[in-house]
Amino acid sequence: MPNGRYSLHDTHDHVLLGEERFSCAPGPAGWRYVSKTYGPDGGTIATTDLTLDSRSRPLRLELRAGGWQVRGGAVDGVAWVRTDADDPSGAQAVEGHDRAHAFSGGSPAFLIATAGLLRLRPGGSARVRLVAFTEPVLAPRTFDQGWQLEAVETHETDSGPLRVDRYQVADLATGEQQVVHLAGDVVLSAPGIELEELESPPNRWPAEYGG
Repeated sequence: MPNGRYSLHDTHDHVLLGEERFSCAPGPAGWRYVSKTYGPDGGTIATTDLTLDSRSRPLRLELRAGGWQVRGGAVDGVAWVRTDADDPSGAQAVEGHDRAHAFSGGSPAFLIATAGLLRLRPGGSARVRLVAFTEPVLAPRTFDQGWQLEAVETHETDSGPLRVDRYQVADLATGEQQVVHLAGDVVLSAPGIELEELESPPNRWPAEYGG
């Protein structure tokens, strides 16, 4: 059951935005990831609770940030309800639906979820439509990404070989590209994301990924 800590940075000037403490593990449905994100002052700024089914589709999503809450899941695409924390009755709740494949957002969880959904082979590529919710207002934004599994590398660790997948990820509207390194349920490196600590499994990550 991997659990640890990511630091989150502005991708332009590398200013620290926060720290996400997470746990994830297989479960009865497929896979679950829960986390809290703390600001530089130590206050909680967001929570993420994402459950995927056996095919890495979003079975259940719950996000909280900035006084807003989003609950969603896969329903003929994806569907969600966005509510204001100051409206406990839900009278002002707004429902949404999109024929997208999955969700996205500020948490590293969504990179892991998208990679699992695509199940690419080395050299393979795919286009995926996502609905993103980002802090602090969690307003939905639909966009298309292109993913390519550029290479699979193997690193020796104290616990045996560690497989690292290197993806090229592109925003198909802007052309902006990023390189993402994943090892199982963990983001080793990605723009704006640094793995600071991992308590389990007890692998020692290759030095180039930190951790």
